[in-house]
Amino acid sequence: METQYGSSLALYNGLKQINKNVDVVIPEYSKVFEFLPNSNEIIKEGKQQRYDLAIALDCGDIKRLNGFAKYFEDAVTKISIDHHSANTMFADYNFVNPTAPACSQILVIVLEALGVEINKEIGTCLLTGIITDTGGFKYQGVSSETFEFVSELLNRGVNVSNIYKKVLQTLSKPSFELRRRAMNRLEFLENGKITFTYITKKDEDEVNAGSNDHDGIVEIGRDIEGVEISIFLREMDDEYKISLRSNEYVNVSDICLMFSGGGHIRAAGGSINFPFEQAKEKIINECKKHLK
Repeated sequence: METQYGSSLALYNGLKQINKNVDVVIPEYSKVFEFLPNSNEIIKEGKQQRYDLAIALDCGDIKRLNGFAKYFEDAVTKISIDHHSANTMFADYNFVNPTAPACSQILVIVLEALGVEINKEIGTCLLTGIITDTGGFKYQGVSSETFEFVSELLNRGVNVSNIYKKVLQTLSKPSFELRRRAMNRLEFLENGKITFTYITKKDEDEVNAGSNDHDGIVEIGRDIEGVEISIFLREMDDEYKISLRSNEYVNVSDICLMFSGGGHIRAAGGSINFPFEQAKEKIINECKKHLK
């Protein structure tokens, strides 16, 4: 998920500052985040099979760690730092604060406790995590404490507007093409309270999409007047990835728990292993149950 890049690099740079030998392993990452300090040091595969310590960030369930899971499970000690209310407490030590709007906001406390100086570089990573995790400060949970910290970062030279533009307002051409296809397929259901759309592997191949060029498609339906739930399906090798967003009252994390997933109250994801029409029907029917 795009929310993990900022928090992962913030912790990586912080641990390097206090002379720890650390790798940052992200099996799939987007070029959008190449502006972050030391993003060129992200590796897709760990340099060793077994680490003394593995830290999972912004992830509520070990199943959602994807390619990092093998390193996490084999590590001598495991730590999870997260803010998802549905966190399964899968680590040896779990620092989970469901009231925090972003994992990066929790990391502020962690880094300060470790004696790390939050300089411009680390602050840039932290703010990127906060902006992506809160959807540009628009999701529930954003507090005065969040903006107080942003204010501190401004004083340290962090360019808030530049980060916002890079991560939320800049699209690659493949990303634009996928959005165009998804918009052309958008359906309105339940008197306009639900939107549904999808992309296929063929779509991604035809536009030469990268691993994260589908990010943000689910927001398109959510931002339409009168819509409560936006549904987006993405075809994978043997399943469909589900992304859900809601506006006012539906807890989409609860819905995604029915589909091997979870997340935030207004933003969550899961997966379903059925043919397209069955997958579509099942997720729509589950969403209907939560409408008023």
